[in-house]
Amino acid sequence: MTPLPEDVLYLGIRELGDGLRARRFSPVELAESYLARLERHGPSLGALVTTTRDRALREAARAEREIAAGRWRGPLHGIPYGVKDLLATRDYNTTWGAAPYRDQRFDFDATVVERLTAAGAVLVAKLAMVELAGGMGYNQANASFTGPGRTPWNPQYWSGGSSSGPGAAVGAALVPFAIGSETWGSIMFPSACCAVSGLRPTFGRVSRHGAMALSWTMDKLGPMCRTADDCGLVLDAIAGADPRDVYASAAPYAYDGRAGAARRSARRRMQIGVLRNATAGAQPEVARNFEASLDVLRQFATLVPDVEFPDLPYNAAAETIINAEGVSAFEDLIDSGRVRELTAPEDRWGGYPNTVVSAKDYLKALRLRPAMAAALDGALAPYDCVVAPTISTVSFPVDKPFDQAWPRVEVPPGTRTVPLGGAANVVGLPGLAVPNGFGRENLPTSIVFTGRAFQENRVIAAAAELQRRTEWHTKRPTLENLNR
Repeated sequence: MTPLPEDVLYLGIRELGDGLRARRFSPVELAESYLARLERHGPSLGALVTTTRDRALREAARAEREIAAGRWRGPLHGIPYGVKDLLATRDYNTTWGAAPYRDQRFDFDATVVERLTAAGAVLVAKLAMVELAGGMGYNQANASFTGPGRTPWNPQYWSGGSSSGPGAAVGAALVPFAIGSETWGSIMFPSACCAVSGLRPTFGRVSRHGAMALSWTMDKLGPMCRTADDCGLVLDAIAGADPRDVYASAAPYAYDGRAGAARRSARRRMQIGVLRNATAGAQPEVARNFEASLDVLRQFATLVPDVEFPDLPYNAAAETIINAEGVSAFEDLIDSGRVRELTAPEDRWGGYPNTVVSAKDYLKALRLRPAMAAALDGALAPYDCVVAPTISTVSFPVDKPFDQAWPRVEVPPGTRTVPLGGAANVVGLPGLAVPNGFGRENLPTSIVFTGRAFQENRVIAAAAELQRRTEWHTKRPTLENLNR
């Protein structure tokens, strides 16, 4: 079969669904085309662990029969996707990106995979990730047995972690969407590095049953897609309570899509806060692109400058919780000494210091959380969301330690900044990163929208409206020289 053209493979979920319903192409043709693209470019980008070819073709054939019979399951029916390889999938290895687990296999699907299957989506790949989702404190791109993830925009630079494979795969149209995970930045960062739209849902919005645990009280699963609207469609399919995950919330979620966003904007102008000192320490092009994005946001929203979050120890609390819970999650690996099999040298010893995190410090961090959540909710209450650059630089070279990636941009003395990533993750707030331009070395930049807990639709609506008025999410990397 001749693969479908790139013009098709770079389409968003709605447009692919329109093509399937109009029979311009079939689910099997779509699956075969993405499989071919995964097999051609996935290894060079460090994005692929394995293709799930047999399963994909079975699911695509079933979707084809159902669609032909008029049994349409919804917007994901017949749409291929990939998952970060920390999600259990029946009949395929789940490696957690780590050499000690290369042959690990589960006899069930993770809840997220079950729900996507029920929605008619077609699993085509297990995608690469930083080993153990970064739980051992890596400091380099080469921290996975599949090698460093590479952004399709410039393969000498990292695709970001720990959802490195999902970022690169969506950015290069190896899949229309993927499921990533975030404990602290692992959806936001690769989305920024690969110019894709990545949604971190509210903690508890999506079940983690069948997902590798790094931090039971901070891990989150979410979609990485071509557009903000696509993220809403995927979240609609995967959200909801699950008795197999005690943290999964029963709070209802329904994506109201483009029509709902239009209704809200007709009723009132959006209120968007701009985080104070948002560009302090940012590379000049990151700052310029953020300011240009603000100009677009002013076309449909009232911007409130200098929004301040309460000055609380968000990062310290997040670090303590992740370190304590991570060392417990990987206790057997550490105690057995098999950490010596990990790829990044610093990962082979990085877990040991965390074994001495005290119960007192861990409990103190947990006790601070409710106060932090209340303080942040109060700060966010007047706004639909707040915005800031997703990260302060473009991506990092794959051949340098992260702390040597770029010269530091000095922050003016006395400038107070609140670490948005640490604050949002420690209390589990939703965020959506979308591309907003390019900087040095043809590398993408990104803006992040952060909202109140369980207010994903407001975050998605703001980002989707920005994308309706800009074209950054439609840009395509050049892959011709990737395999030479």
